[in-house]
Amino acid sequence: MAKNIQAICGMNDYLPNETACWQRVEETMKSVLASYGYREIRLPIVEQTPLFQRAIGKVTDVIEKEMYSFIDRNGDSLTLRPEGTAGCVRAGIEHGLLYNQKQRFWYMGPMFRYERPQKGRYRQFHQIGAEVFGQQGPDVDAELILLTARWWRALGVSQHVSLVLNSIGSVAARARYRDALVAFLGRYEDLLDEDCRRRMYTNPMRLLDTKKPDIQMLLNDAPVMIDYLDEDSCTHFSDLCALLDMVGIPYTVNPRLVRGLDYYNRTVFEWVTTRLGSQGTVCGGGRYDNLVEQLGGRATPAVGVAIGLERLVLLVQAVNPHFAALPHVDVYLVVARNNLQPAAMQLAEQLRDALPALRLMTNYNGGSCKKQFGRANKHGARVALVLGESEAAQHKVVVKDLVTGNQETLAQSDVPARLVSILC
Repeated sequence: MAKNIQAICGMNDYLPNETACWQRVEETMKSVLASYGYREIRLPIVEQTPLFQRAIGKVTDVIEKEMYSFIDRNGDSLTLRPEGTAGCVRAGIEHGLLYNQKQRFWYMGPMFRYERPQKGRYRQFHQIGAEVFGQQGPDVDAELILLTARWWRALGVSQHVSLVLNSIGSVAARARYRDALVAFLGRYEDLLDEDCRRRMYTNPMRLLDTKKPDIQMLLNDAPVMIDYLDEDSCTHFSDLCALLDMVGIPYTVNPRLVRGLDYYNRTVFEWVTTRLGSQGTVCGGGRYDNLVEQLGGRATPAVGVAIGLERLVLLVQAVNPHFAALPHVDVYLVVARNNLQPAAMQLAEQLRDALPALRLMTNYNGGSCKKQFGRANKHGARVALVLGESEAAQHKVVVKDLVTGNQETLAQSDVPARLVSILC
């Protein structure tokens, strides 16, 4: 007997009972994005490997440990995208969408990183990202944060997430801070493990968000980025905080927050929760004003945000288990006899023509009326339509409200209006 083929570790199936919540979350988020003037851009899953190496930074966990890269038949190195911003910038440059233009884009889809699978963190995961190009003031940073706050309200999780902010300044400011941080860490090099010692010289700022308790304690006395900010970055950050204060968005300034990708500058932020255990970051973003030029375009200010949908769906389900508990069928068509299936099919199609949004199901394999009513209840139908021989002969159907128990026999042409009155 052949061995069953199973899904790859960390690349999960999402079954119909789960996708109902996913669909509702996604539609809610798309609606908010549209209300802020964002337009969808659809990007390839596979890109040239150098795109991510140049954008993300070679000395990062993503590049060093997590990318799914391969050589194709032409000998080119390709990579399954580990994040969406680099591809969005590449597309913007390639199609002439960025220079001297103001753009708001959003995208959604799977991303891939090879890491140890755990709850809310998988090798194939899904993100919604939003990117703004051509605007450099703190007001657009604030608007993007307001947009994310509106997501949380629409999804009913506002009370379970909190905003954390920092500024990591300009390239020059980070260079000054890097020197100070390396000098500090050098005094304690003997206390660092091999991986931390390597990072100390390759990417020391990544040590700031380490999860290792002994290193965290050591870093309590480390210099903080805010003391090394350039004047423009200080002003940008203080203006952003003032805007958030004005609109009533609470936040905490965390001087250790740096984000995991090298392209960030100035504003960085995360929305975090305590409801998901160790995987507490639901959403993160910030400015990346140098990335467009770094990838070959003209200098263009930019800011963006990305949301891991797995974690967000888990949070929504944890806070409100009934969030997606909506029936997936409005009407179930019960057919009394097998020989009536053609008439039932014709009636079903007429109803779909009249009410395109109607969710109608029927079972063409027949079965007793009792079993068919059981299926109607299983699928959460509000209304059952019963088609018997006499009804079919007279072009009528029995309409039964499964909540009130009321039923009536109507001409088939009158059914659409009656369904509207019941379902609305």
